[in-house]
Amino acid sequence: MPTLHHRNRPMTGRDPHEPARTATPLELLFDLAFVVGFGVAGEQGAHLLAEGHVAAGVIGFAFSMFAICWAWINFTWFASAFDTDDWFYRVTTMVQMTGVVVLALGLPALFGSLDEGERVHNEVMVAGYVVMRLAMLVQWLRAARQAPEYRATCLAYARTLVVTQVGWLILAVAPVSVTVFLVAGVLLGVAEMTGPWLAERRRTDRPGGLPTPWHPHHIAERYGLLAIITLGEGVIGTVASLSAVVHESGWTLDAALVALAGTGLTFGLWWTYYLTPDAEMLHRHRDRSFAWGYGQIVVFAALAGVGAGLHVAAFYLEEESHVGAVGTVLALAVPVLVFVVADYLQLWILTRTVVPLHLYLVLGTATVLAASVATAAAGLPMPWALLLVMLAPVVSVVGYELRGHEHMARLLGQEKGA
Repeated sequence: MPTLHHRNRPMTGRDPHEPARTATPLELLFDLAFVVGFGVAGEQGAHLLAEGHVAAGVIGFAFSMFAICWAWINFTWFASAFDTDDWFYRVTTMVQMTGVVVLALGLPALFGSLDEGERVHNEVMVAGYVVMRLAMLVQWLRAARQAPEYRATCLAYARTLVVTQVGWLILAVAPVSVTVFLVAGVLLGVAEMTGPWLAERRRTDRPGGLPTPWHPHHIAERYGLLAIITLGEGVIGTVASLSAVVHESGWTLDAALVALAGTGLTFGLWWTYYLTPDAEMLHRHRDRSFAWGYGQIVVFAALAGVGAGLHVAAFYLEEESHVGAVGTVLALAVPVLVFVVADYLQLWILTRTVVPLHLYLVLGTATVLAASVATAAAGLPMPWALLLVMLAPVVSVVGYELRGHEHMARLLGQEKGA
């Protein structure tokens, strides 16, 4: 029976095999805050790409995606292991949501300074990021105090968090160039990602050195829910592109093609993402969680990039873009290709199996996307090129439904019997 109050309770660690563990309403609310971050990053990136400032747009978008996704990942894995849903836990979660909003408000200044190419202005963005991470620090310290068997592991997380936040603060206040910002940002990002890996690999025979008790099915569900939220940017981009066509020419065949292309592309990407039995594989191979969990950053960035690409298409259709038809299609085709390749890499990471069918499907996807670029280069209307991009994830969907599911069934059966 669920509790009817939210008084503080000991943060002793959840059962990693708890039956019917699902995402909580608080976690779903937490995810909604990230819609703002994804939306602003996609909009800013699309604007710079449409202006022809590709380098600034890509760098700003990549940096934003790492900051947003990394903050989400840290909270999600912690929640899977130590969620108490008491009043203190809820308040610290609210603080992290506030940090997401502040981070999003700082993104325009970051993109603008990267475009100008002089001093990088990431002060507000880093302030929001630090707010999120400090709330997370409090949670790790609380877990370290109340869960003795995980104390050393939690403190290792906390130490990394403190060191990296000092680095981010220095990077925010120092008048650094774009080059210095990139180098320092990469180093700090590597430090952020290395810390948890080292913490979880402490010797379990030492006091307080047990790995955190995260739940594989809960983790897989949480990642899947964030993927759906990220795909929402594709829906928003579709509406933007469709509005551009309707405003210019009214409800025509082109408008219908744009609506079909954007909606079909989003749907196809969703279908493709859910082809891999992530939960079952994580349950059987907890040791593969780091490569899979970190790799999802690329997957989420690519999905958000698809939404940004659809916004670039909208600028083109409104004749407000400085890039041609080929550049517009590439802005959409590249993130689609990155998503498909990253998604297959995730499958290979979990299963440690590469079959020729998968390679053929990746090659088929690349061929379809190349055809979409060729269509734009040949001068055909943009909606037809977008329609070809829509078919890219269909290659994987059809391949899986015809043959790929048989391989997956054999793999799961073999592992179950092993």
